[in-house]
Amino acid sequence: MATATLGTARTAKTRPLGLVIAAVGIPAFMGALDNLVVSTALPVIRTELGASISDLQWFVNAYTLPFAAFLLTAAALGDRLGRRRMYLAGIALFTLASAGAALSVEPWQLTASRAVQGIGGAMIAPLSLTLLAAAVPDRFRNAAVGIWGGITGLGVALGPVIGGAVVDGLTWNWIFWVNVPIGVVALALAAFVLGESYGGARRLDPFGLLLSASGMLLLIWGIVDGPERGWTSGRVPLMLSAGVALLAGFLFWQSRNRTPMLPLSLFKSRSFSLVNVVTLTFSAGAFGSVFLLAQYFQVVQGLTPLESGLRTLPWTAAPMVVAPLAGIFGSRIGLRNLIVAGQVLLAAGILWIGLATTTDAGYARFIGAFVLGGIGMGLTFAPISTVTLASVGEQQRGVASGANNTIREFGVAAGVATLSSVFSSQGGFASAQDFVDGVVPAVFTGAAILAVGALVATRLPNRI
Repeated sequence: MATATLGTARTAKTRPLGLVIAAVGIPAFMGALDNLVVSTALPVIRTELGASISDLQWFVNAYTLPFAAFLLTAAALGDRLGRRRMYLAGIALFTLASAGAALSVEPWQLTASRAVQGIGGAMIAPLSLTLLAAAVPDRFRNAAVGIWGGITGLGVALGPVIGGAVVDGLTWNWIFWVNVPIGVVALALAAFVLGESYGGARRLDPFGLLLSASGMLLLIWGIVDGPERGWTSGRVPLMLSAGVALLAGFLFWQSRNRTPMLPLSLFKSRSFSLVNVVTLTFSAGAFGSVFLLAQYFQVVQGLTPLESGLRTLPWTAAPMVVAPLAGIFGSRIGLRNLIVAGQVLLAAGILWIGLATTTDAGYARFIGAFVLGGIGMGLTFAPISTVTLASVGEQQRGVASGANNTIREFGVAAGVATLSSVFSSQGGFASAQDFVDGVVPAVFTGAAILAVGALVATRLPNRI
């Protein structure tokens, strides 16, 4: 069995490759599963906790906002204080917050626990890939990243189904309790398997940390609130303006700081710059479309959440199979070719869905489109991560992964907000036809965004 050399020069232990992948994959699976399960289980939580519509929004946003805001900060702290140390702290924090969420009896308690989960998730996401890259030999990296992507895909695939089962009769607390034993096992495994590593930062950049975290928090918050509160009045334009100003200040400070948390020299790499543009368009187009399409079977066809989740399996389960294959064969086929093919298939699948969506459309109309979309996502996950890591030096992988994850989360929020605005301007929830009138142009917009990403991806080098 292949073994992996772990850590820095001070750490010489080796562990089987399977254990290394499990140590970084299980927490990623836990995070992907948890977020989707919560979204699907919101109706039950609303009834049990007596939550308002505003509370329901915050059960989701309380996780999303700190997660997106602290990704880059967590990566920078990991580079300075130790990536393994920060990763273990993130798993422990996420696990404890899951127990707190399960014990919640008031909406504010669940919101607070979800916010702490988001901080823990931000400490896990960028460092898991960095630790994986440091722990496996170069010849196994593409395959290992692909398997990691497949594990994450499994969480995506099971999330709607498990969430639907919870909504259809299980106790909602178990969507959080299930994280506790998984988190304990993941913490012990990561502590045993992974070696410590550090990035190139010689000291912390507290002013940079403050600017980046507060800027991302305000920007994502404004984008999330925009479709409901309006883009031109109230607090939304103020938050957006303040967020942009803080991030501009952050970039200026990084250009002047001798020890920046985000070296702007990273963006001199053509591969790194282009792959982040593709990450942005992929996240905005795909997840913005999925956000609306996930509601179609319930709103238009009156199905239960579990029935809806089962119907999306051709889409959500495909990355679980395709992502590992993309990692294994990526070096032979070419990472650029895989990413371009993934974006084209995903755009075609979403366009197909838009053309097929009517108030009385049968499920058979969507199966082929779901399969195309799932294959497209599977061909994208692992190669984007591999290109991100391969585009920079070993000492910069942590902050590069943090930047890529931050851009991805910004893309998700921007895509959901943009497509929701298109949906609201053309339709709504008044009737099945009203929903279809809104979702079709929104989905077409998502397909167009993905097509732009496919064109950008053609400019990537094929061999990194």
